[in-house]
Amino acid sequence: MVKAIALLSGGLDSTLAVKLMLEQRINVFALNFVTPFCTCTKKGCRHQAAVMAEKLGVKIKIIRLKKEYIDLVKNPSHGYGKNMNPCIDCRIFMFSKARKYMDETGALFVFTGEVLGERPMSQRRNAMRIIEKESGLEGRILRPLCAKHLKPTAPEIEGTVDRNQLLTINGRSRKPQISLAKEKGIDDYPCPAGGCRLTDPNYAKRLKEAFEHAEDTLNDIILLRYGRHFRLPSGAKVIVGRNEGENKILSSIAAHGDILLLETKDYVGPVTLLYNYEDVEDIQLAANLCLTYSDYKGEKTAEVEIGDNSEILAIPLSTKRTEVLRI
Repeated sequence: MVKAIALLSGGLDSTLAVKLMLEQRINVFALNFVTPFCTCTKKGCRHQAAVMAEKLGVKIKIIRLKKEYIDLVKNPSHGYGKNMNPCIDCRIFMFSKARKYMDETGALFVFTGEVLGERPMSQRRNAMRIIEKESGLEGRILRPLCAKHLKPTAPEIEGTVDRNQLLTINGRSRKPQISLAKEKGIDDYPCPAGGCRLTDPNYAKRLKEAFEHAEDTLNDIILLRYGRHFRLPSGAKVIVGRNEGENKILSSIAAHGDILLLETKDYVGPVTLLYNYEDVEDIQLAANLCLTYSDYKGEKTAEVEIGDNSEILAIPLSTKRTEVLRI
């Protein structure tokens, strides 16, 4: 039986692509990538892809991308989309990984749920050609949902895949996919399209600012998801939790790194993190921010507990103060 590698996100398009290949008796091996920037579901892209692979009856390999992928996002050869999304470089990166897995499994081609014109940066004809060439997969990437709008690929020319059974979907409308899903009996695809934080303008702003301060570890990237962010004059970063859920997460992260945790002593308030700090002045400013977002309403100083069980006097920051920059 002919083998092929599917890039399976767990979303509707990639699920339909797998379904179409299974109907052509292709032995499918699914591949899923989890990046530090995924937003797909509450439980994560990995979970949804694994669930869908099980429903489809295909084996799945999940690859967690960390520092290597963060470095790609910092310096993409083909630039960014509207925000910090390096879509073309991202696809080249993932297809290159898929090519290696194709060699390992003896597969003949790679296929995806991509639709021509659905994504403005990476799903254009020219972008697709660049991605295929630079990933080393020219003629070996099949896109079943929109194949008839594209030149025949090697598996079609060789007769491995019947081109007549491939589709002509294009553009950004989801109606054809939803209709096809009903036809194929697929009714559970909760992973939404566009599950990438890099396309979010607010997150992209934070990420760009973090890169400018050499904050590019996996921990740095994870912290960008939570709380209010502030940059102190020294370059230190302060993160103030916004709710109980974030407070728990920030406390957990602080326990595993060189990060100072601050909390108000006598008032309900946020967990506050300080890192990359230099001296007591940074600690004082972080304590002031911690108190500012607490229930404290007085005008005199109050106490804030810091990580080493000591305390510091703090006073809420005036909105007129300019030395602290909110990100």
